Amino acid sequence: MEQLWGGIGAVFGSWNGKRAMEYRRIEKIPDEWGTAVNVQAMVFGNMGDDCATGVAFTRNPGNGDNHFYGEYLVNAQGEDVVAGIRTPAPINDFSKNNQSKHLTSLASLMPELYNELDGYQKRLEIHYKDMQDIEFTIEKGTLYMLQCRVGKRNGIAAVKMAMDMYNEGLIDKDTAVMRVSPNQLVELLLPLLDPETEKMSPVIATGLPAGPGGAKGIIVFDSEKAISYAEKNVPVILVREETSPEDVDGMHASKAILTTKGGMTSHAALVARGWGKCCIVGCNDIEINTLSNTMYAKNGLVLHEGDWITLNGTTGRVYEGALPLVSVDMEANMPYQELMKMVEEIKVLDVRANVETPEDALQALKFGATGVGLFRTEHMFYGEKSEEPLFLMRKMIVSRTEEERRSVLKDLFMYVKKDIRRTLEVMAGHPVTIRLLDPPLHEFVPHDKLKLESLAKELGIRVSTLKKRVLALHENNPMLGHRGVRLGISYPEITEMQVQAILEAASELTDNGKKVFPEIMIPVTCTVNELKHQKALVNKVYDEVLAKTGKDKIEYAFGTMIEIPRAALRADNMALEAEFFSFGTNDLTQMSFGFSRDDIGGFLPNYLDKKILRVDPFTTIDQQGVGELIKIGIERGRSTRPDLEVGICGEHGGDPESVKFCHRIGMNYVSCSPFRVPIARLAAAQAVIEGK
Repeated sequence: MEQLWGGIGAVFGSWNGKRAMEYRRIEKIPDEWGTAVNVQAMVFGNMGDDCATGVAFTRNPGNGDNHFYGEYLVNAQGEDVVAGIRTPAPINDFSKNNQSKHLTSLASLMPELYNELDGYQKRLEIHYKDMQDIEFTIEKGTLYMLQCRVGKRNGIAAVKMAMDMYNEGLIDKDTAVMRVSPNQLVELLLPLLDPETEKMSPVIATGLPAGPGGAKGIIVFDSEKAISYAEKNVPVILVREETSPEDVDGMHASKAILTTKGGMTSHAALVARGWGKCCIVGCNDIEINTLSNTMYAKNGLVLHEGDWITLNGTTGRVYEGALPLVSVDMEANMPYQELMKMVEEIKVLDVRANVETPEDALQALKFGATGVGLFRTEHMFYGEKSEEPLFLMRKMIVSRTEEERRSVLKDLFMYVKKDIRRTLEVMAGHPVTIRLLDPPLHEFVPHDKLKLESLAKELGIRVSTLKKRVLALHENNPMLGHRGVRLGISYPEITEMQVQAILEAASELTDNGKKVFPEIMIPVTCTVNELKHQKALVNKVYDEVLAKTGKDKIEYAFGTMIEIPRAALRADNMALEAEFFSFGTNDLTQMSFGFSRDDIGGFLPNYLDKKILRVDPFTTIDQQGVGELIKIGIERGRSTRPDLEVGICGEHGGDPESVKFCHRIGMNYVSCSPFRVPIARLAAAQAVIEGK
């Protein structure tokens, strides 16, 4: 009895263990749920050669194939299978892989018991209408079913299983859509190794492909170092003999996991699969020496901690060095295409994309975006191709008079118009929301001595003159300073140049038979008077472009970005001028909480650890605070303008919980980065189903 109560207490006590708490944080499992304890009689799989134990799945959790899949060990207990200490054998031919193909399957060794097990797994899947994770033990020739539960699967398998089960008539359309978590779609978008480079690269080891996609990083041999490097944004591959719950936070921090022991049902494989993380297990081609922090490959190669390796989690191959990664061809994935067709039939919320280049816009279209919710005009001044536009921007910034500024803006105009025109053309009639210049001007000028001297020489002015101008741009809090609409009011010619570029680009594309619909968005507004000022400039330029082109009309919309609490509270007034609102939730969150986005690293982890905040408000919308401001903004805006178009363009637009919130409060669309468009689309469909 003492042993029994000791065991029960140990299970209950494990709920508050450090690793369990870390796992709950990662998986967003509430602390208050608690855990349960089952007390049951044991059976023993380690009483001789007529005993065995195993773990199986009713379908393959790695790729979704509809075949009974699993592993077992003769004369063993369940822990021996999942701990990875011994290499398990396959239960049937479908479960064989490079590491286990020479081992005798359960179907061959104990055919009658295998057939009995196979019958049970079929019944269980039909009963639960989902893929089951089954544990079984054979004691002295008798089969015992220990437990079954919904099996973890990676994203590729989740999509395939959902569509297969729908086509088999096992589940309906809504269930199929709910079966795939939005974040599992990330795995389908995971990068793969560049096939051409991979062909030319020698394989240094091969293991079991437990988690899909490709990953590269430096070798680390313990979880603490993995966390330490990840905090410095250094990609790491955690290399271990086997993993345990003690490693869960290090595994989460790593780009990929590589173990020398264990099968497809080992701890490393199960956890990585649940997270959609690249993982190779049972890689007995390598040996680890933890004393010298080295890894020995079968070809005699010795790698040290800090050396780069690349993993192909889809094939189980390991390569030396950092191989290039490429994106996946989603058009060839038929289960995914079938799922997204269902999603389109169900969802109400449109999904647009935040883009910075025409190339981004094209990628967004491929992922199913129905427009651009945020085109950042300032991006053309960053990156490799920005040399000339950036020089002109800097020249404009140091101009002393309006006349000088207008002269430079005239030269800059052609670059702005070219980028806008290409993006409008790519989107082929879908709305493109173009945000006018947003960052403070100081972001465009250099601050170190050598770069200032070089720029002064290029501009043909004295270094002292340039320094004075740069110093004049200095602000104590630039995020709340001279930026966004404030630039357009101080320097109306900047707004005029951008509006002219937008309208002329639209006019020219229309002349060429293209459909376009630009939306002009004024950022960082807090009063309707700012909108009145900017709208007067837009109307003035509009009339000039009509006169110049001989047109009667150019289609466009005028609106604003709601990112200041006052703008949300005064939305009824703002809607007198604005035809659309786009909530910039990054800044709205920053201003509502009084948290600087750039400085939260110093305290936010403590807030999350101590449960002062449940989630990072910059990741998921704070529905009680920021969400209330958004709801107020929508209600008051539509009280003035019932047909007001409302969207969101902050980073929250790609977060599933935030997308569902946006659906519930009646937004028209969300906008997110191109690669999160499929995630937002699926979340939007699930919001409709959950609403039923």
